[in-house]
Amino acid sequence: YRYHEWSALPHTMWAAPIYETPTSKGSAAAAAKSSPAVDTLYVSESTDDYQWKKVAVVAEMVGVSLNSVQLEDDEFASLMPEARSCVLVTASGMLTQTNTILRYLATLRPDVGLLGATEFDEAKVDQWAEFCWFELECLVGALTMPQQKGEPPFDPAQVKAVAAEDTAKSLAALNVHLGTTTFLAGQRPSLADVCVVCTLQALMAKLVGDSLLGPYPALARWFQTCLHTPSFKAVIGPVKLSGVAKPVAVVVPGAAKAAAGKAGAAAGGGASKPSIPPPPPLFERKRTRIVELLREGASAIGKTVTVKGWARTVRKQKDLSFITLTDGSGAGDLQVVVDKIIPGWEDTKPGACGGTGSSWDLEGTVVASKGGNQAVELQATKCTLLGKVMDNTKYPMAKKGHTAEHLRKHAHLRPRARVYAAVQRVRNAMAYATHKFFYDRGFLYVHTPLITGADCEGAGEMFSVTTLLPQDPKEDIPRTKDGKIDYEKDFFSKPASLTVSGQLNVETHACALSDCYTFGPTFRAENSHTARHLAEFWMIEPEIAFAGLQEDMDLAEDYLKFCVHYALTECADDLALLEAAPDLDPELRPRLHNLIERPFTRKTYTECIEILESEIAAGNVTFEQSVEWGMDMESEHERYLAEKIFNGPLICTNYPKGIKAFYMKLNEDGKTVGAMDILVPRIGEIIGGSVREDRYETLIERAQEVGVQPEDLDWYLDLRKYGTVPHAGFGLGFERLIMLVTGVKNIRDVIPFPRVPGNCDF
Repeated sequence: YRYHEWSALPHTMWAAPIYETPTSKGSAAAAAKSSPAVDTLYVSESTDDYQWKKVAVVAEMVGVSLNSVQLEDDEFASLMPEARSCVLVTASGMLTQTNTILRYLATLRPDVGLLGATEFDEAKVDQWAEFCWFELECLVGALTMPQQKGEPPFDPAQVKAVAAEDTAKSLAALNVHLGTTTFLAGQRPSLADVCVVCTLQALMAKLVGDSLLGPYPALARWFQTCLHTPSFKAVIGPVKLSGVAKPVAVVVPGAAKAAAGKAGAAAGGGASKPSIPPPPPLFERKRTRIVELLREGASAIGKTVTVKGWARTVRKQKDLSFITLTDGSGAGDLQVVVDKIIPGWEDTKPGACGGTGSSWDLEGTVVASKGGNQAVELQATKCTLLGKVMDNTKYPMAKKGHTAEHLRKHAHLRPRARVYAAVQRVRNAMAYATHKFFYDRGFLYVHTPLITGADCEGAGEMFSVTTLLPQDPKEDIPRTKDGKIDYEKDFFSKPASLTVSGQLNVETHACALSDCYTFGPTFRAENSHTARHLAEFWMIEPEIAFAGLQEDMDLAEDYLKFCVHYALTECADDLALLEAAPDLDPELRPRLHNLIERPFTRKTYTECIEILESEIAAGNVTFEQSVEWGMDMESEHERYLAEKIFNGPLICTNYPKGIKAFYMKLNEDGKTVGAMDILVPRIGEIIGGSVREDRYETLIERAQEVGVQPEDLDWYLDLRKYGTVPHAGFGLGFERLIMLVTGVKNIRDVIPFPRVPGNCDF
């Protein structure tokens, strides 16, 4: 299929200057006559979709809004005679080669890391981009090439067979590489990933479809991972070029969709999103975040920056002082060198600043580091002590190792500890990932109340909320004639408690607004001192309308994998720090990769009990709690199943009704309910969910069985009286998610201020 002709075609390689290629100069001169619109992507009618899709995905990633227009080939050639497929017109000039356009867009947002976060990653991006061109795009071209006049005829079937053989070799090479890494180059999607994904999709369309990736599990995992990221989803799938000379909207989060709106309104598609320019930002940091400076690495050498933060160490050596500075923005610290001649140097003396814990405002020039721990350091030109440590002999966070109990005792200062700071950055990322996951899937975020008059679980382990306790101990609590507390005189005129779950409340919105979720603090007055329980904790509770147990399990698995994947890609430095920390999990990242790379095992409760009984009978294990059908499995049973039997997450379904909440739907056998728990290694249960009982009479019977009076839940029963629908949902303890992705063993170390029996400090 004339490979040599394809490889000889003129094209701009990735490292070429953006505005200095002969084709861009020629096409700019020709296009200047017609003065096309600025910030517009022009696409030739005969261009393969994957070419403009690459541009659209990258535009999404860097937050650039493009107005994309497809032109007939003759019109495209008259405007851009030297161009072949895509032309981007910007205020600064015209770019006529797809690869040049991609590189230009990537340079607009260096922080996104599309060109690679390090020099090594940059080399890998270039390598895989060339691989895409020579090994994949040429195949697409060969499969697309029409019969040329005056040339010997060729057999399209033979071309397809040869292309399929060469494709298999390329896919095998990709599969081997992706077996050890999440993305092609680095810890996040790069230009290489964009190019290969879009080109692979074109190959699949021309060969055998999605089954093309079947024999290559690592490649298939990577492909699906990329396609599930918002930037890919916004372009590959819902957006298609159709018609000629019509605008095609490239959807960018937060950007106007004017082109799509006009087209939709003309077609009677309903109201479009208004095109309103965002207000100009006012906030701007007067400092450089250390994580961003370290991420730039050697490319930052020569820059003048201001950094501010807290000293991990301050040491003196002859006429120099060395401050190891952190601002909490990332896992890495910045070494700052302060010369004796610099104003403020005197403050670096231990007696002046107090050493570890002192705070600084430092300005200087970024230089190459002479040490081996980091690429750059700061040569200070200005040194200002902001806050000294008044008595470093009493400073609780002095430079030495601290036990977890010591850090909990000084919870107001433990954010300065490396491991705890990393955990909190991961916690922040998981909160963002949670909202992103549900928002991207059309779920509505509902704020459910913290004070409630209902016991969601029917367990009674709730904190009371009352104003009846008198300030004067001599005064009596108001009581009724029969000696009971008179709650009619209380603030809410009835008993009230802190909620143990927002589920019942969020169901009300799911039964009108469809899919919803709540994410907030919950409370349980359980006198437990284990490493897995808190009195105050956060819960994520989605509710899916018109759904059953299968959809519930699928959503829960998707959510858990999304969060773990997000941690692996966005918190790589923190996970590396945690993995190296003593007493945590040295196999943290491999364990997380194992979680996302294969389907969760699914077994019924009955099957799980039978497995445990078989293991006991074979002498393989001894449990503290005996095993029998009908029991509520303890953590030791759950972890044994996840860690020893299935070596990964397990979804256990259809539990006995006697150990589950009243609102879970009774199965046809009358003994079990449509419930599911997800069990994971090291944690045990991390998610619990069910189909909700949508039958009015059955729900009343189940509530009465556990001591919940129907009159206390008349509003909840109304959902079954007026237009009941099948629905399902689950709850995830947010702190247990953080334990999963950080390897931290005690739940008290993943929440800022743990509330446990006997402790409510801070």
